[in-house]
Amino acid sequence: MIKSTKRLTGYVGLFFLLLITGCASYQSKVDKARTSLIARNYDAALKDLEPLANKADGDQLVYLLDYGVALQVAGKVGDSNKTFLRADKLSEEVDYQSVSRVTGSLLLNQGMVQYKGDTFEKIFINAYLAMNFLEIGKLDDALVEARRINEKYQKYRLDEKQKFELNPFSKYLSALIWEASRDYDDAYIAYQEAYKLDPNIPQIGEDLIRSAKNARRPDTYKDWKKKFPEVKENPDWYNKSMGELIIIYQQGWGPRKYAAKNEYRLPALYPTPSETKLARLTIDGGATVVSHPIYDVQEAAIKTLQEDYGVLIAKRLAGIATKAVAADQVRQQNKLLGDLTYLALNIADQADLRQWSMLPQTIQIIRVPLSAGEYKFNLEGLSLSGAPTGEALYNQTVTIKSGQKKFIVWRSLK
Repeated sequence: MIKSTKRLTGYVGLFFLLLITGCASYQSKVDKARTSLIARNYDAALKDLEPLANKADGDQLVYLLDYGVALQVAGKVGDSNKTFLRADKLSEEVDYQSVSRVTGSLLLNQGMVQYKGDTFEKIFINAYLAMNFLEIGKLDDALVEARRINEKYQKYRLDEKQKFELNPFSKYLSALIWEASRDYDDAYIAYQEAYKLDPNIPQIGEDLIRSAKNARRPDTYKDWKKKFPEVKENPDWYNKSMGELIIIYQQGWGPRKYAAKNEYRLPALYPTPSETKLARLTIDGGATVVSHPIYDVQEAAIKTLQEDYGVLIAKRLAGIATKAVAADQVRQQNKLLGDLTYLALNIADQADLRQWSMLPQTIQIIRVPLSAGEYKFNLEGLSLSGAPTGEALYNQTVTIKSGQKKFIVWRSLK
């Protein structure tokens, strides 16, 4: 009788534990930090994310990724790189799941399985490292990340990943890095691979023509000239004394994961509205240029989830069967507790809402060839109608050196 009572007490405790577990989700844990970032309250956002990123558990990778972006937005580039290096190492570890985690994911929910990140996210880690290194002028370190991007690209291509998963922006960024180091042949190869992944990248024709000529590939240069007859070559492209200002603009927020409206056990991605859609660069006494998109993060995330849906459905069906068996074992001892157990297990079976949620909606670029010298400039966020949104960098100064590229990374959050 005593053993039976203890067992029943344990089941009741499990019931309430499952109810509590079902209430807390990844999204609720990071929502406050995202709100603080939008308000430009960086200290508050970092304070919320730091303990999550430093906790060694199955969710650590996703929090490291978000923390790394928050640090970058806050201007703490060195700390951002340290965080992304930790994330890169963790993401590449052997995918080991304990028996208890796998069983728990079937009995409770998929969120118990260690978070490993999507393919396009893993490549993005090195892209963020490269952007950070470029902004602080460490070209050699950025080159290391360009090579890492290429290694991952080759690996995932052999794994037959979809084009959108291979992250065209990362290949385009690699091309910029090779071009900045005057390794024109590798730059051309990277531009060509970016084109293969996404032939609709704006101004990619200019990049292919310029890089092919600089790489001394005359036949290839002629082929691209025929492919893109509308491209007018700028003599500054080939003037080795000219520098260049490159703005890498991260626009808005990527889509957010919530439970699907028709099935609470499965996640769905919903777009995050943003007012600022474009960036406009104005250089004193010079050009005014509007950004153009290189990579649609929102589209890649949604396509990746759609690609995974078959596997997710199969896992949840297996989970439903596992829950039924577990509840039936309890029901054989006590019908009421068996019914309660089945109810609690299903309540706890929430959709896995983990994602790298600090990613932008799109990555955009502005490129302006400039002679050596010091320039003042403004960066303004624009709505789709072209009206300023209030997000801006005013009265900035940049020094352009002869034959060198200067990179500036900017993020809009509203």
